[in-house]
Amino acid sequence: MPQVRVSAGPIDYRDTGGDKPVVVFLHGVLMDGHLFDFVVDALRAEYRCIVPTLPLGAHLHAMDPDADLSLRGFGRMVGEFLECLDVCDITVVQNDHAAAIALASDRPARVARLVLSSCEAFENYPPGLPGRNLALLARVPGGLYLAMQLMRIRRLRRLPVSLGWMTKRPIPDRLTDAWFRPAQTQTAVRRDLIKYAAGARRRHMQELVEKLRGFDRPTLIIWATEDRVMPGSHGRRLAELLPNAQLVNVDDSYTLIPLDQPVLFASLLRKFIATTLLHREH
Repeated sequence: MPQVRVSAGPIDYRDTGGDKPVVVFLHGVLMDGHLFDFVVDALRAEYRCIVPTLPLGAHLHAMDPDADLSLRGFGRMVGEFLECLDVCDITVVQNDHAAAIALASDRPARVARLVLSSCEAFENYPPGLPGRNLALLARVPGGLYLAMQLMRIRRLRRLPVSLGWMTKRPIPDRLTDAWFRPAQTQTAVRRDLIKYAAGARRRHMQELVEKLRGFDRPTLIIWATEDRVMPGSHGRRLAELLPNAQLVNVDDSYTLIPLDQPVLFASLLRKFIATTLLHREH
């Protein structure tokens, strides 16, 4: 897997390549880019799909000990990643986490289009029951280590405090095995996750969301109507806040829409990107 080095440390990524419009996919906490496998496969003929693995607990290579793993630090990290690859005029797709909000707020130069799908926003940070549970575990000595070892028991992964409220349907074991393994086995990876989760503060999110008022590029908000972690009202609020946004509600899905409704998710992305590219040409 290719890798680039940003100021925080090494970032692994997948890249379908080609001289095509670029789409960058950003995953959530204790996940990696395989969250988007179906969507990438559906779009790769038309777009260059780039999928980094961010240091959110499922990463294989730990960050430097002094890395800034605050929410704003993740925006800087993604911005540096895009600079390393020298890609511009890109579409950034975010699910669950809010790195794309930090990027669009602080370092939007390379972003032409933004897609936010059932993600952290406003006062929902850390998000919902899983997010608050993770933040609490990160602040208790040994808490995250114990929790990660318990996740070796697959049926516990469907608890609401873990991944149970993230999808309506069970996530394949091959995915969750891979997502949890780095934090189960690598002390330095747990250190990264603890640094991020223990340092998450609501005011950090609110400051960045407020700055989104200045992001005037085309934005698609995709929100799950049955989401138990990301409030449905936040999709509407983001669509109202961003100057050039449209909202699409998705039924029969929880937070991880790329897993619960992959065909629809890919179709919405394809239509949004193609339409905005066409409008720009005219």
